[in-house]
Parts: sequence; C-alpha cells; structure tokens
Amino acid sequence: MKKTVVVAMSGGVDSSVAALLLKREGYRVIGVTMQIWPQSEDKAKACCSLEAVNDARRVAWKLEIPYYVMNFRQEFEDKVIDHFCNEYLQGRTPNPCIECNRHLKFDALLQKARGLGADFIATGHYVRKEYDDKTQQWVLKTGIDETKDQSYALYHLTQDQLTHTLFPLGKYRKADVRQIAGREGLAVAQKAESQDICFVEGTAGDFIEMYRQLQDIGQGNIIDAEGNLIGQHKGIYHYTVGQHKGLGLALGFPVYVTAINAETNTVRVGRKEELFSSGLLAENVHLISSVSPELLQNILVKIRYNAPKVSAAVNLLHDGTAEVAFTEKQRAVTPGQAVVLYDGDHVLGGGAIRSALQSKGFTL
Repeated sequence: MKKTVVVAMSGGVDSSVAALLLKREGYRVIGVTMQIWPQSEDKAKACCSLEAVNDARRVAWKLEIPYYVMNFRQEFEDKVIDHFCNEYLQGRTPNPCIECNRHLKFDALLQKARGLGADFIATGHYVRKEYDDKTQQWVLKTGIDETKDQSYALYHLTQDQLTHTLFPLGKYRKADVRQIAGREGLAVAQKAESQDICFVEGTAGDFIEMYRQLQDIGQGNIIDAEGNLIGQHKGIYHYTVGQHKGLGLALGFPVYVTAINAETNTVRVGRKEELFSSGLLAENVHLISSVSPELLQNILVKIRYNAPKVSAAVNLLHDGTAEVAFTEKQRAVTPGQAVVLYDGDHVLGGGAIRSALQSKGFTL
C-alpha cells in the first residue's frame, strides 16, 4: 500500500518541487496550504496570500494531487504573533520562522495530517534526515546547498517529528530545484522568494504598536556603558542589539545598541568594540539526538540565521540552560535569537539566547 504524505505547499517553487519528487517516488501526495496570517488576503507577500493559494492550487492540479487549504490562523496568532510581540516588549529579538516551524508545521499540521490518516508530512526545507543504526535515532543534517541550508530554524525537531517528516530537497541545490520545476512546466519555476517576515510590513516596532494598539509607546532613556544619559528612545521594541541606524544620536562617533533592559526601560549604546562577547547563556535547550559531553567541547555554533558557523565549547546545565564559549569573540549576541549547535553537517540542537556573557562568567 502506498504511504500517504501531506505536503505543506506555500505556492513557492520549493514546496511545489517537494510534492513533485514525492509523487515520483510513489507516495500518495496531498497538498495543503496553511492559512495562517489573519489578513493574508491583502498581503501579496504572505505565504498564505490569495496569490500563494492560487499558485499552490495550480501546481496541485498540474501534479494531479488532492489539494486543500486549512485554517491555522488562531494557532498562528497565539503561538507566533503574540510571541513575537511579547519578545520585543521584553527587549528581545525573536525569530518568528522558528516558532512557526515549531508550533505550526511540525506540531499543528502534523497532528492534522495524522488525523487524516497520513503517514508523513513533508516540507520544502533544504535539510536532510538520516537514521543512525548505532544510536537507533534520527539525525538532522544540513542541506547540501550551503547557501540555502535551513537547519538553523529546525533545531527544535524531536525524534517523533523526524520519524513522520520527509525533506525531499535536502540533497538538491536551489538551481537544480528551479530546473526540475521548469522541465515539468510548473508555473512557479522562477517565482521570487520572500525574504521578509510574512506578517510584518514596515518595521517590527511599527507592527507591534499597530497590532497591540499601544497608546503609551514607552519612551525611555538611552544610556552608555557607564549609565550616563545620552538620549531618549521611542520604545524598546523599536530596537535590537547591534542596531546602528535610527538611533537619533549625534555623538561624533558611530554607536550601536549593545543591550536592552525591559525592567528599567533603557537602551544601552556603545562603540562597535562593545558589541563583542566571549560567549552566551542559552535557555530552553533541546538536543535532537544523544550527544556526549565530550563532543560538546569542540563544536560549531550559529548565533543567527545568516551568521557563519564558529567554533565553540558548550556546557549543558541541569536547568535546561547552557553556557556557550566562543573560541573567538562574536559580534552582537542577541537575546531572543537562537544558538544552534553543529558537529560538521550534523545538527545537534539549540536553544534561545538569554544573554551575552564575558569569559569571567563561565564554568567551562
């Protein structure tokens, strides 16, 4: 009997080719577009906009597979948008794509697919999964196209989720995927990719003010490393660590946001060299598969989606936190972003950055 797979189809080339490849492999494929953002009808760039739905539906028709649009708007609002706003209001900078993957694609959609009797879900992520016979566990690996690797946003995957998920594009390069789509006559073959947060137009701060209908925008002090008052900010949710533009300061030298304190409602700024940290403290740390403490003493980490991997040592603590010590100082360690751990192309896991640390704070 053919295995059934529900493919999350965004209307883009990646998920379209994922569905195509799985059908070629003999799966019974069902296409699903997740309706998530409440105002998607008015947002052409949203991954569930009317344009995206129409594109996905045309691809499903071309592939001769069943296609459905499913409503996940409430889950998206509760788990992604509210989290996004809350994090910024606490002086942190979240990655909403991670939360969308965590709560929508690999939780809510997987549950819905299981309810329909499907064996798997599949996405167009450029990652791979392999089964390790020695540990009898699934291993998540980076995609072979390093320019498109999306493993950073999937460090939270569990063994159960990996068991029931397929990643058809992990062994392909983006150019190859577009070529496959073109050969098969898929209209989305050359469709441009969205690089922005799907629900935010303008800045994150402006979105939060609108969405939360904030009356008191929470102005406060901008200070330097010694606590000296040097200006006023327009609300901490307008700022992120490493930010240089839009500070409204004329000090005679470039300054950057070095820290944000929600309790005191202050934004701290400093020179570029003040942005560099020896390490970080991560919270809610999750490991995808078993990892020895010895291995963690010499691994690679990423501290943001587009950052390069850097050498580090990791000390797992008993309360779900971890200390990460870099071999070389890193710029703009940002609370709210994820730190993801790698052993070569093997994704070990990760966690949310709680704070930057200097070397004297380590117990490694």
